[in-house]
Amino acid sequence: MVAKLHGRYVSAMDGFTVVGVAHNGTDALRAAERLHPDLVLLDIYLPDMDGIDVLRALRTAEERDASRPSTDALFITAAKDAGVIRAALRAGALHYLIKPFNRSALQEQLRHVAALRTRLDELGEARQEDVDQIFGTRPPGSRELPKGLAAPTADLVERTLRDHPGGLSASECAEAGSLSRVSARRYLEWFTGTGRAEVTLRYGGTGRPERRYRWKG
Repeated sequence: MVAKLHGRYVSAMDGFTVVGVAHNGTDALRAAERLHPDLVLLDIYLPDMDGIDVLRALRTAEERDASRPSTDALFITAAKDAGVIRAALRAGALHYLIKPFNRSALQEQLRHVAALRTRLDELGEARQEDVDQIFGTRPPGSRELPKGLAAPTADLVERTLRDHPGGLSASECAEAGSLSRVSARRYLEWFTGTGRAEVTLRYGGTGRPERRYRWKG
């Protein structure tokens, strides 16, 4: 029942398709060998082996066969032990969701995985800023913001843009984030100037172009 529920969550996401479901580690490894999924959702608690051993086996198979496509892993589990979480990270998990969680929490992580893969595909030579974003290693509050801009508001505007991949105008961003238009515009322009967002012009009935902002990655 849980697998079916999570499958529906994944299938409801644009750009995601469920290619297979397995209920134990052995079947998961066989399915991965056959299907070569981009991403696997793994539980720690499986009938025959734990999910960390499954991920380690996947990594070993990839090391033995250089032509095999790599598979990312996201743990969705009730296991809360810090040692287990550390082992999952060391095995190469992208993230770790503790049950129970709602649909939006899982879908947020799926969007993060998609954005990460797109970002890596687009990168040639990375800047430290790119690496910090990919690994999530920049400490909270360490974002270098111009005077007058605040990190919490910048995070709010970033989340708003990420939630609207089709792009937003400054007015739409302000409304979605409960900000003033002037404030939203300042953060949007800063994100554009630092390369995190991109802007396009759309002409409406007035003949004047409207600036629309979209998060890159």
